[in-house]
Amino acid sequence: MAEIVNLNRFKKAKLRESEDRQAAENRVRFGRSGTEKANDRREAERRARLLAGKELAGKELTGKEPTGPAEEDDQK
Repeated sequence: MAEIVNLNRFKKAKLRESEDRQAAENRVRFGRSGTEKANDRREAERRARLLAGKELAGKELTGKEPTGPAEEDDQK
């Protein structure tokens, strides 16, 4: 005689297995450790500081705001 199978349990088990497989793929694809995130954040802050430092140095040397190409054409 054949084994009796509850179809609802079978469907739920199959769905759970599919979701677990998808979660594992997402962890590999998108997962990053806290250290990696912190390093990226520090690097972005460092780049922003360097850029801000260069902008301030340009303003201090000329004593005025930098002009764009459109403003230079109007002055001619």
